[in-house]
Parts: sequence; C-alpha cells; structure tokens
Amino acid sequence: MFLRDLCKLTGFPKALPMNTGAEAVETAVKAARKWGHKVKGIPADSARIIVCENNFHGRTTTVISFSTEPQYKDGFGPFTPGFDFVKYGDVNALERAITPSTAAFLVEPIQGEAGIVVPPEGYLRQAARICKQNNVLFVADEVQTGFGRTGKMFACEHEDVHADIMVLGKALGGGLFPVSAIVATEEVMGVFNPGDHGSTFGGNPLACAIARAAMAVMVDEKLAERSHELGLFLQDELRKIHSPVVEDIRGKGLLCGIEIKKSAGPARPYVEKMLARGILSKETHDQVIRLAPPLVITKEILAEAAATIKEVLGG
Repeated sequence: MFLRDLCKLTGFPKALPMNTGAEAVETAVKAARKWGHKVKGIPADSARIIVCENNFHGRTTTVISFSTEPQYKDGFGPFTPGFDFVKYGDVNALERAITPSTAAFLVEPIQGEAGIVVPPEGYLRQAARICKQNNVLFVADEVQTGFGRTGKMFACEHEDVHADIMVLGKALGGGLFPVSAIVATEEVMGVFNPGDHGSTFGGNPLACAIARAAMAVMVDEKLAERSHELGLFLQDELRKIHSPVVEDIRGKGLLCGIEIKKSAGPARPYVEKMLARGILSKETHDQVIRLAPPLVITKEILAEAAATIKEVLGG
C-alpha cells in the first residue's frame, strides 16, 4: 500500500524504500551505475556519475567521496572513485563533462546545505534535456526539497522536469520516523535482481504506515500550495528588512536563506540571537541563515517571526 501510494503521488512506476536520505542516495548511485553497465553498455567498473560542486547528499563514505566540503572528508579517506564535478547552475559545464562512460547526473533542485542556492531559471529543464540527448540518467535528490517544502510537491515541478530517479526522505517520515526511498522508471529499477540490494529495516511496517499517513496529510491539507503562498509572504517580509548586514534573501516556498555579509561576521551569532527570541534556524556555509518553518505554520506567526528577525539583524 505504501509503495502504491508513493508511486501515485510521484508519478513513477516503481519505488524502493530505505531508511535515511543518505541510504536512498546510495541506492540511487547503485541503480545508476548498474543501469549504466547493464543497459547503456558502459564497460564494467567504469561508469561515472556527474555531481555538482558544493553539493550535500549525506555523510556515508561513498557520498562524502563526491563532496567538495573539506570538513566532510577530513580523516575519512580513501574515497570512492567514479565521480566528476561541475559548477552548479552551469548547463554548459554539464554538457562538457559528459563522456561515453557517464551514467548519470545527480543534482539537488535547490542546494540546501550550500546556503539555499537556487539555480538560474531553466537550469533543471535544460540539464534534463542534455541528459536525455546523451542517454544519461537525470537523478534529482529531493530529500530536502521534496513534499511541499519549496511550494510544489517536488521542486523539479517548478520547471516541469520529470527525473529518471528521484531520491526522497526527511518529510516522507512526517518528522516522526526515519523512512526514505527512491522512485524510478521501469528501465532503471529493472536492473535490480533479488539479493542485489536491501536493508534490514527498509520498508518496515511502522515506517510504511507513518509515511502513508504523512503523504495523506500533505495532499489533504494542500501543504504544497500552503508552502507556496506562505513562502511568498515570508520572502516579501524578509526583503523589507533593510539591514546593513544582509547581502541577499533567496529561496522558494518555505525554504529561505538570509545571506550575511562577510564584513558583518559569520551567521552563527545571529542564529543564536534568534534562538534566544524563540526562532529556530540554522547557519550553513558560515554566512547563511537557513529558515525552514513547518508547512502548517500560520501567516500570523510568520509575520511575528519576520519582525523579530528584523530586530535581530538591525533592519
């Protein structure tokens, strides 16, 4: 029932449940590599996956192997080979990086940990087109952006992009339980044979029940639409903050970033001041305050929060 509901919501024919976002990314990497070898015809053990600089896909050994953040890799080598890096938001760099050995392009529709980095308009659509033209899988990591966070059920929908593999997690568990999954085309999921891949707790009954309930709430309460409306309001209020310490305001839906000028110091002290005033946020990449309020938050509370943020930032 859970897999049926997940496939219906995402529009994919097949789903494979795991536990955490990083585990789902690992699953997508394995699926893409095996597809590259068994379907595309890439010679054994030579399939490559293109990733973006400043990405964040998790903290397992293979996943940090294709991170460009030094802290995530310090002391944990040797690392898994087979990954090529391109600049995020640059479709020309992606096109140049593709070779006959390229199996997939793995990308976040919005880079969360990098500081709520929103790519140029049309980037995802053009990247998906380039992948299709070159018989390369387009793999969208929607662990942070999925299930209404950006004002659409999935962030790729902002550009009408349908990936070959989509990686899901976080909100799929309703904030209560670890559950993740990949959803993919028949051709991709068909590369797995019994025993190729698995997880002790992947798809366990409790996780599935919670995920089904979470998805039902998202749809019934129109949380994606709510995120869109409240996100526009929040960003409009934040842009009214004329503070000398603010460099930029960016985001989609209820995923917003406030970039602090380097001349004003790191974001952490502002995050701590906001916490003391009752606003929970997170600094990321030193200079950005990340805001990801619950999708059920009210407009009144958002207005109060924006006023408090203005006071903290001195706007």
